[in-house]
Amino acid sequence: MAESRTDGRAPSALREVTLERQAVPYAEGSCLSTFGNTRVLCAASVEKGVPAWKKGRGEGWITAEYSMLPRATHTRSSRERGQLGGRTQEIQRLIGRSVRAMLDDFAWGEWTIKVDCDVLQADGGTRTAAITGACVAVIDAFDWLVAQGQLKASPVRRRVAAVSVGIIDGIPYTDLAYEEDVRAEVDMNVVMSSAGQFVEVQGTGEKGTFDRAQLDALLALAGAAITELDARQRRALGVA
Repeated sequence: MAESRTDGRAPSALREVTLERQAVPYAEGSCLSTFGNTRVLCAASVEKGVPAWKKGRGEGWITAEYSMLPRATHTRSSRERGQLGGRTQEIQRLIGRSVRAMLDDFAWGEWTIKVDCDVLQADGGTRTAAITGACVAVIDAFDWLVAQGQLKASPVRRRVAAVSVGIIDGIPYTDLAYEEDVRAEVDMNVVMSSAGQFVEVQGTGEKGTFDRAQLDALLALAGAAITELDARQRRALGVA
């Protein structure tokens, strides 16, 4: 039988999740994504033009940056200046790949959307909270382009959301807080689309190996949780 979690959640339950749309008044799209005590501010900025390697194609681009404020954790961490750390680079690439999966192509003209995901407070799952909030911000940024008459229609074809899952003492859990994450034998981050398709699965046996049955159990937990997160996104965006 699963032990009670410190916050009283069932193994399959998400933390309290809120998606506060338009949290940054100056950005074309934004969302404050809160998963329990993890809070990530996502801002999507629209810029005319594209990177040099895409110029002349009539295509746009979406990219992402990720950072953690110095006191997002219990002890102060130094700001990353110049060369980014490997973890930061890996996370922002994941966010970029995830939001680009919202589209079928980049044929919306030479506009760039840059998504900044800044961790205000970290308690596990910062990358998954960032992806879930970035999706809302990107949708609003494209809607801004439509409202400005720059696009006829938004190129967004699906939403994306993400959640962490893991195995602790042999039990699968959803949406790990930090104190759970550091104890996990298996740690996994799952990104899925609103169509129920996988965008990315990152899974590691932190303290050993895991079998196919455990993998299937984790993916099932993630799928159910992301369905719930998608419903939260739809409510935040005011869509059916």
